[in-house]
Order: sequence, then structure tokens, then C-alpha cells
Amino acid sequence: MYRIAIEKLLKWKQSKRRKPLIIEGARQVGKTWLMKEFGRQAYADIIYINFDSNSRMAELFASDLDTERLVMGLELYAGRKINPDNSLLIFDEVQEVPRALASLKYFYENAPQYHIVCAGSLLGIALHQGTSFPVGKVDFLKLYPLSFKEFLMANGKGHFAELLDKQDFEMITSFKQTYIDALKHYYFVGGMPEAVQSFVENKDFNEVRDIQKRILTAYEQDFSKHAPNEIVPKIRMLWNSIPSQLAKENKKFIYGLVREGARAKEYETAIMWLSDCGLVHKISRVNAAGIPLRAYEDLKAFKLFVVDVGLLGCMVGLRQHTLLDSNDLFIEFKGALTEQYVCQQLKTIEDLGIFYYTNDRGSCEVDFVVDTGELIIPVEVKAEVNLRAKSLKTYQEKFLPKISVRTSMADFKKEDWLINLPLYAIEKIVKTIDGQC
Repeated sequence: MYRIAIEKLLKWKQSKRRKPLIIEGARQVGKTWLMKEFGRQAYADIIYINFDSNSRMAELFASDLDTERLVMGLELYAGRKINPDNSLLIFDEVQEVPRALASLKYFYENAPQYHIVCAGSLLGIALHQGTSFPVGKVDFLKLYPLSFKEFLMANGKGHFAELLDKQDFEMITSFKQTYIDALKHYYFVGGMPEAVQSFVENKDFNEVRDIQKRILTAYEQDFSKHAPNEIVPKIRMLWNSIPSQLAKENKKFIYGLVREGARAKEYETAIMWLSDCGLVHKISRVNAAGIPLRAYEDLKAFKLFVVDVGLLGCMVGLRQHTLLDSNDLFIEFKGALTEQYVCQQLKTIEDLGIFYYTNDRGSCEVDFVVDTGELIIPVEVKAEVNLRAKSLKTYQEKFLPKISVRTSMADFKKEDWLINLPLYAIEKIVKTIDGQC
């Protein structure tokens, strides 16, 4: 299975300013596989250490963090010498031994010749709890479920992924049915590696759904096992409310849908916990459009999306024939699934600020507004080919962005101030804009 993140890891290896690397991401998005595959491709030797329930490693890191002593202990544990030039040290579930995280500072300062990558399924939680390591001494890489491009490649459609890269929209339009069919499959399967692998090998939607149910169960178990006891019920209620939040026409998060009479301060910690785990994407409202967009963020209004479109479909019990045959049951939830999909693809784009816009009266809402650092781009999401975009026109007249994007199942088309970008090409939004402006 190809992951674009491998290319980022190869650049990290070559960097003269390389620091120990921490890979963040939700459970089961493929962090362990990625680290091992990177090691296999780029190094002569891999020293893999899982810190979960590893008393020997806990003891090694418990006393002083002298790097020479640590390396000797790691060599004894691995049963071989560690060559800093061609060995990759992998620290997995590193949050289980906070002192191992703290040691990264000393590896960076005193032994930068060692190549170290770390990951952990609840690493975001550990970092926010003040685990001792200084900012500036490590590099970070965020890993998400497979994007639609990676899904195409996993399914043997690499040429179609290349075509999207080349932006040859005339050719893309000629083969649009292939993209549309693949997109419907992606809506159901999503991008969790185990689900994608199963689909690629067996094309069995029921097996995919069973895997997704197992993943969701594992997430629920994480709530009970790792969250403070007093917020576990709130996390569970909030997590289970997300599908109904997204099913609304206005997808702004409403605490009253979690529990009648619920207030923001009761659930803030639960939202932060889910966000730190990588299980939800919190997209805040902006009330104006300037660079940087974050300066116009309204912290009280936001939308919550889950980590993966396939898992969202599983949470609502969406069946494959409902989705693939586009029957009435699906139509009601299609907008939610489509916005979830677009959010998920935008999240894979590096250094992209993602927000949404509503005016103060609530009469104009733009699904996403993204900040590339140079441009502010409003993005209207349409589930079908319906191209009415009244809010986008209102936004355009008020803020005069250089370009606006409407993404739907319609073909690519460039108009004066508007680009119609097919949903299956939304991952290429920045490249498309650069090519058209």
C-alpha cells in the first residue's frame, strides 16, 4: 500500500536539520506500518521497540537520560549494534513511557546522528498533559487515513491518480465515471488502512463494515481505558452525537443535541480529548475573510467531523446498496457524507488553514474557507450536480476573493471568479488554483 507520507519521511532522512520525528494520528491510521515500511525502504537495519507494557524499557529510561547509556541499553535489548548511519530507531506507543519522550531532547542535542521516529495511538493526549519534552527539539508529522488519491492507487488505479496530479481535466472528464464509481466506494470504505486492504483483496463490503465496527469498538474502549473517569460518559455522548450534528442542514455543533440543556463548559474537555486523539476535526467559524484567517476565528462556533468518512457511514448504519444505488435513505445523509469527505481531503494538504464562514445573521454560509498563506479560498460543497450557490455569490460580492471554488459531481469548469472542481479532484484544490490564477 502506497502512502504519500513515505516521501515526507525520505525528505526528513535527508535533511541536514533533522530532529527526532513524532508521527501523530488516530489509532489504526497506519503509523506502525508506515514507520516499518520507511525503515525497510530507506535503512539497512530497523530497531523496533514497542513501549506498551514494556517494563525493561520503562526501567532503562527511568534513571538518567544520558544518550550513550541509553544507546547501550537499546543495543542490549535489540541484541545487536546500532549503526547511526544506516539504522532506524522506532519507538512505538512511546506515550506509555513519558521519559522516553523526554529523552528525545537529549538525542537531538547530544546524539543527532541517530535517526529516531516515534508514534503512539494516544500521543496527542500525552503531549497535552505536559509530558516533559521541549518544543523545538522534535519534528512532527501528522498521519491521516488514506486520501482518495491513495485509495485510487491502492485499488490499482495509479494512472487515474497521476491524471489528477497532471490536472488534465479534458482527459479526466472523459473517464469521469471511473472516478465517480471509485468515489462512491471510498464513501463506503473510507481510508482506514485495514478496511482499504480488505476491500482491495476481497471487494466484500460486509467484511469492510465488520472491520469498521471493530475499529469503532476499539475507540470506545480507549475512552474507558485512557480518559479521566468523570469525562468518559461525556466523550461517549458527544462522539455518538456527531452523525446527527452533521445531518442538520446547518452543521454547526449544537450542545443541545448531545444532551438537552447541555452547556459548552461541560463538554469542552471531551472535545479536546477527542481532538487530541485525532478522532475529530474541529473546524471553526470565521466572520470575515482576511489573511491570516485565524485572526477572524469565532471560538464559540464550530463544526465537528470524524476522522474518516467510512467510519461515519458505519456509525449511521449506511448500507452499501443504499449508497451505491443512491436511494432515498442515502439522499438525506448525502450532504453530511460529502462534507465529511471534503474536510478529510483538505486535512491532508499541508499548511492549509481550514474554517467555515457564516455572516452574523446566519443567512449566508460557506461550507469551507481555506487559507493557503497567500490566498483565502471559499469552497461550496454540493453532493450532486446542483450548481446553485447563492451563499457563495453573496460571499464573493462582499469579500471579492481572487477565486472561489464550488465542488460537486459536475465536470471541471473555469468561469470568471469561479472554478467548478469535481469532488474527486478536491485534494488538488491548491494545485488547481495555482494553475488557474
